[in-house]
Formats: sequence, C-alpha cells, structure tokens
Amino acid sequence: MHNNYSVMHESPPICYKRFHVIPIEGKSVQVEFGDATNVADPSDALSVKRSFPLTYGQPIIHFSKRSGGVSDTHATKEHEAIRVGVVFCGRQSPGGHNIICGLYDAIKSYNPKSTLIGFCGGTEGLFAQKSIEITEDIVQTYRNQGGYDMLGRTKDQIRTSEQVKAAKDACKALNLDGLVIIGGIISNTDAAQLAETFAEEKCKTKVVGVPVTLYGDLKNQFVEANVGFDTICKVNSQLISNLCTDALSAEKYYYLIRLMGRRTSHVALECTLQSNPNMVILSEEIASSKLTLFDITKRICDAFQDRAEQDKYYGVILLPEGLIESIPELYALLQEIHVLHKKGVSADEISSQLSPWASALFEFLPLFIKKQLLLSPESDNSAQLSQIETEKLLAQLVETEMNTRTKNGTFKGKKFNSICHFFGYQARGSLPSKFDCDYAYVLGHVSYHLLAAGANGYMATVSNLKNPISEWCCGGAPLTAMMTVKRLLHGPTVSSVGKPSIHPSPVDLKGKPYQMLLHDAEKLLMNDLYRNPGPIQFKGPGSDSKAICLCVEDQDYMGRIKELQAYLEMVKMLAKPGCSQEVLTAAVSTMASVVNILSLMSPSTKGHSHS
Repeated sequence: MHNNYSVMHESPPICYKRFHVIPIEGKSVQVEFGDATNVADPSDALSVKRSFPLTYGQPIIHFSKRSGGVSDTHATKEHEAIRVGVVFCGRQSPGGHNIICGLYDAIKSYNPKSTLIGFCGGTEGLFAQKSIEITEDIVQTYRNQGGYDMLGRTKDQIRTSEQVKAAKDACKALNLDGLVIIGGIISNTDAAQLAETFAEEKCKTKVVGVPVTLYGDLKNQFVEANVGFDTICKVNSQLISNLCTDALSAEKYYYLIRLMGRRTSHVALECTLQSNPNMVILSEEIASSKLTLFDITKRICDAFQDRAEQDKYYGVILLPEGLIESIPELYALLQEIHVLHKKGVSADEISSQLSPWASALFEFLPLFIKKQLLLSPESDNSAQLSQIETEKLLAQLVETEMNTRTKNGTFKGKKFNSICHFFGYQARGSLPSKFDCDYAYVLGHVSYHLLAAGANGYMATVSNLKNPISEWCCGGAPLTAMMTVKRLLHGPTVSSVGKPSIHPSPVDLKGKPYQMLLHDAEKLLMNDLYRNPGPIQFKGPGSDSKAICLCVEDQDYMGRIKELQAYLEMVKMLAKPGCSQEVLTAAVSTMASVVNILSLMSPSTKGHSHS
C-alpha cells in the first residue's frame, strides 16, 4: 500500500468519526426480494437479455430493520465469515473511502473473522492480484477523508476477455465470496459483465457495484445520487461565488469558468442553482437546439451588450467541459479526427486528411484549440475534454465579435475583458461533505448485505435521500435493469449500435431543476443575484444541506414502487372471490383503463442521436 500522507490522515479534521444513525444497522436486518425487473424501454429487453441471460430479470431487493410477522422475507446470514474484495475504479470522487469504511464495519459487526481485501492500484492491481487486508488501523486513518489514496486507482476498465479472466483468477486465488466495484457509468457496466461471466463459469464470487462519480450522471429509476457529486458542487460553488464577488468588486472582468462533467451538465446546473452566476450554457440545451459555435458566441455577445447598457462590464459564465462535443459542427470534426486516429494517422498529418468542410472549420480555429482537438482520445473513445479549453475559445470569439460590432457602430461600450478558469481538480480531492460521508458509509453497509443475501450483478442503492438518514430506504437493483441500447437513425430506420450498457443520464430539460433555472435566467443575467453558500460545513447550521437538484426532483422511485404494490394488494383484497358484482365491475373497468393508459405510455422505440 502506498501512502505518502499518513501523518496528515492520523487525525481526521471532521468533527464526527462514526455515524449516529444508520437505516440498516445491527443484526436485525431483513431482506425482501421484490418483483422481477425489466428495462425502462421494453424494446431494449431482448437485446439486454441476450447479452446477460443469467443476470437479467432479477428482483429488486429491499432492506429494513426486522420486525415480527413480515411475510416473504429472509434474515441476512449473521454468522458465516466471508471474504470480500474491493477496488476503486474510475476517477476519484470525495466519499469513496467511506464506502470501504462502511463495508468494513458491516463485515466485522456480523463476524469478526470476516476479511476485507483491498486491491492496490485500481483494476490493474486487481488483475495483478496486488492486494492488502484492510484493518481497523487503515479504516481509522481514512475515515471521512477525500481521495482514493487508501488503495489508489489506475485505468477504469474490466472489458477485454483477458482483463475479465485476470479478474476472475484474482477472485479465485484469494477465495473471495464477493467483489465490490466502486465507480461510475463505465465501471458499473463492466461490473455487470463481470457478474454475468462469473455466473456463467460457476465462480462463487458475487459482484456488487456502488454508484460513485463526481459527474452525477449515473442516475436512473433506482439511483437518486452519486457519491462525490454533492461535495464537488459545494466546493465549486464556493469558488464560483468568490469570483462573482470579485467581478462585482472590480467591475471590469468576465469570468468564464469550465466545470467537470464530460458529456453531461449536472455539475454546471447544480453549481448555477447554488451560486447564481449571470449565465450558464448547458451541453444538453445546445444539443437539443442544435446551436452552432456562432450561435453560442452571439448569445454571449448579446448578453454582454445588454449588461453594458446598464454600465455592467463584468459577469460570470459557467460552461460544462463536454460543451464542445455538443456543438454539431465541432462534434463532427472530432469524429473525423477520431477515425483518423484509429487508422493510425499521426497528429501532424491529421489536418491534411480531413474532408473539405472539416478542414475549413479546423483552419478557422485558434492554434491552441487545434492542438487540443488532435490529442489522442480517452479510453472510452471520447475527446480529452479536460484538456480542451472551450472557455478560452469562446472568450476569444466573443472578443473578436465585440470588436467587429464596435467597428460597425452597433456597439459603443467598453472592451470585453475576460479571465478563464477550469475548475476540475480543485474540488475532486476535497474532504467529502457530510452528505457524501453519510451516503457513502450507508452504501458500504448495503454492499455487505447484498453480498450476504447472495446477490450477484446488483448495484447498492439508497433512496429517499432528500429526507433525514433515518428515513432512507436501502436496497439493491440489478445492473441489467439500468441498461439501454444506443441507437442511430439511418433515414427512416433505427438500428441498434453496440452492446447494452449503462449510459450517462443527461440533464432533463423538462425536469424541475432546469425549469427553475429557466424561470430565473433573465434575473440572474441582469441583476447580479450572486449567492455564496460558503465552505462545506460538518457540524451545526448548514451541515445537513443537500444538492438543490436532489431536493426538488422528488425521485423516490423505489418508495413509489412499494406504494404501487400496496395498492395492488388492496385491490386484490377488496375484489377477491365473494365480493359484490358492483365491486368486481368497478375493479375490472378501472384496471382495464389503467392497463390501456400504461400500454400507450410504454415506449416501443426510442431514437437516439449521436452520443
């Protein structure tokens, strides 16, 4: 194990070391297997079932504190010693350590002879069987700490047949009963494949995934939030608010700030709601409206000019790092560059082999952007978005356009002055917020209970997160139930592309958080309603604050599933054999109407554009 910061970690600066409320704690936990699951789009079902025949259609799992007389429940095993492995996959997110802490505490509380093994160096450490036994001393050192330096991480793939075999060999060599994979979209898709392969080859190791990603894009019916997102948004929002105050004080700069988020804009949206900058441009709205680079430049210029009429030559504008892939012409250019990369064309020669229109666009762009666009793609075949300075590109284009307007006499104000920032790594290594500490710790407990229940190919879930911890609902959902199949439109037809995967969930442009933003957009632009949430609090007022998007989305899907099941049971009770003709007629008529409505609402096909 590598640890260069042991002295710093000996005394956690957070005021609390353990958690006073856990929804499923102690030896009174019961597991309830619910209904079998499907996928959100029925047209994907056959494809997912073909790819994951052994792990598709598994039931939802609910955990709760045991109470007498509950039917269809099984007590989790409380005495058998088990061996569990854990590995960090994907990019580090605040709170990751607390998943291991919760997992360790749960394992040891049920049987002190149980063993938790950590793989050092992420998936490469898993393949190489480089591991350590996680002890109480290690857990105490890293409890409530940020980063992934307890074990470290490398690449985030368990994809090729060689990698899957190496993972299986490691689990067999260490005699693991379970493997917990901590990561985001890619990591949990890989976890699903690993679980399927293990089931097919009769490997006893059960695989459980945990939703941890700072991007906040691993969201679906079962997953309300990702560990790390709350912290990232709070840290970034304070930094953004500091710049808002600076802009208001100096009254001469526009700050263009690019935020992490890759293909989705959840971080940018949440930070906007928390800090109230003058403007945010979301990737999803650009893709939906098919706005060009010129359209975006014009939008910023018009905003600058409107504010200049009030003698305001300052402001703050937020951008997601994936914006450049949402601009149609730049996305097409990146695709051409990517194809040439795959053909082995060197970066120096790519520009000479572009199509005429792509070449013209490429030559129009500033030199620094040209170099960044030519960088080799990431492991998931996307552009190196963290290295592409979209904010500097837009700042330069806006300055050029405002100079042109000045020369044409359509603008008579002062010059556009900008300062650009990329907030990426400043927040990623932060101490986790209290919410992320609590959420991660509980997910660690849930992971243990899933493994104890014999679940394979599941994600640990906690719902009802906007409420106090005592009201959180713990359980697990099959990874296959979260999968979709990419489709591309080819003329009048739609064709499936690639294997079923868990895909990033974009910002919902019809959702409550985005509608809140739209409602206030004009006021934020013109009135400088800057808001500073301040630093992360671990105790006292503000310590229990949660992401605004989480609080307004009202997502308790799992709770509503149980509510629906309760209503269906009531219908069965009220309309069972022996009821009156009137009751039976009303029940049949009502249920027939419900079935017809749901059949119309259920999608049969779903067309997807690029990405």
